[in-house]
Amino acid sequence: MSSHSSLPPQVGTAGTEDRTRTTIELLQELVRNACANDLTPDSGQEVRNADTLEAFFAGAPVRIERIEPHPGRVTLIVTVEGTDPQAEPLTLLGHTDVVPADAPAWRKDPFGAEICEGQIWGRGTVDMMGLTAAMAVVTREIALAGPPRGTLTFAGVADEEARGGLGAAWLSSHQPAALDWRNCISEFGGSHLTAADGADAIAIAVGEKGAAQRRLVVHTQPGHGSTPYRKTSAVTRIAEVATRIARMELPGAHDELWAHFVTSFHFDPATEQQLLSGAGDDVYQVFGPLASYAHAISHLTVAETVVGAGKAINVIPGTAYLELDIRTLPGQTDEDVDRALRTALGDLADEVEIEHLICEEATVSPTDTPLYRAIEETVGEFFPDSAVVPVIGSGGSDLRFARRLGGLGYGFSLYHRDSSLAEMLGRWHATDEHISVADLELTVEGLRHLVRRFVNLS
Repeated sequence: MSSHSSLPPQVGTAGTEDRTRTTIELLQELVRNACANDLTPDSGQEVRNADTLEAFFAGAPVRIERIEPHPGRVTLIVTVEGTDPQAEPLTLLGHTDVVPADAPAWRKDPFGAEICEGQIWGRGTVDMMGLTAAMAVVTREIALAGPPRGTLTFAGVADEEARGGLGAAWLSSHQPAALDWRNCISEFGGSHLTAADGADAIAIAVGEKGAAQRRLVVHTQPGHGSTPYRKTSAVTRIAEVATRIARMELPGAHDELWAHFVTSFHFDPATEQQLLSGAGDDVYQVFGPLASYAHAISHLTVAETVVGAGKAINVIPGTAYLELDIRTLPGQTDEDVDRALRTALGDLADEVEIEHLICEEATVSPTDTPLYRAIEETVGEFFPDSAVVPVIGSGGSDLRFARRLGGLGYGFSLYHRDSSLAEMLGRWHATDEHISVADLELTVEGLRHLVRRFVNLS
């Protein structure tokens, strides 16, 4: 575990120890509430975590609102009113649901929140109960310390794991005024990148890829399974479709964010030029365990995830479908996606129906803003020799709704140097998800510094 010697003197004090202990206890309760979201409306039941968080804020000078678009799917919004209506506000956007866990595959109880050898084990410790707990602890401390100049909001939002249909997406469409979306902090930030020469950098999320989900449908003539002579099964046709999609050339977009990411690794000039020019996929191996992530944030990606055809073993099916999880880069449109699919299908294109499922454009926030500069300054306090690298997420977060409403959204945490981006990515939605006590302590301290700096609380 990394030493704290490079951290500012505030870390390691009695106040830090109290905050860490409080954050751990709150995190454990949030994990044990087991708000597992299986993408159905009645799952999640974030009401349990909303109740825990509301009780945590009892007695603090805050305004609390509960929003429940579906029974049990509760979002809790906690507001600390600022003294200056003209000051910049800040919203800490946490989510309170988690993905399901295959308990038999875990070494620890996924909802036990057990502490063992300096690690807190459990579903959601990384995504994102640890950060949500830290947000709540910092918000309550700010409220008890006295009103800040800028209004501070903490939101424990439901249904993030199902793309926000009963959470942030619902709020942004039906009650956008319930949250101040102008300056938002959420997940996917603070992990470390190690350059080829050993230099350190810290990734801060400024955007995320979009969604362009598709269902490809083919139709053939159905028939009896006992007489297959010269009959084309829809299974055969969809298999050919799947093969062609698997071989498609994926359009890339090598923009300024990609260039910043590549140059932070200090590769040799020839390798750097290959990566910046998009010269083939093999060169991505230089990123080691980050190869798939690096490829994803520089390309349109297409994953074949669901296939279906037929119901009776004695019937040759006449319809089959293939579903694709497609993620777009900033600037790539639905038209670009459909064009790429048709090109890959070639002479089959006219025989394939392309249905649009969930479609959302990629979102990115600029880096020339007061909030991003405050993030850079805060990172500099804790890691003065580390560069700050803006990145985009290959998946989605609730921050995209802030950006669509004209606000800013950045992912922020702080981890010790041995917590690499590759390692932390490997824990998201994974078996044996866990976070170290040291990383949780660093996150709550970093978040505290950032919030106090931004809302002008000395």
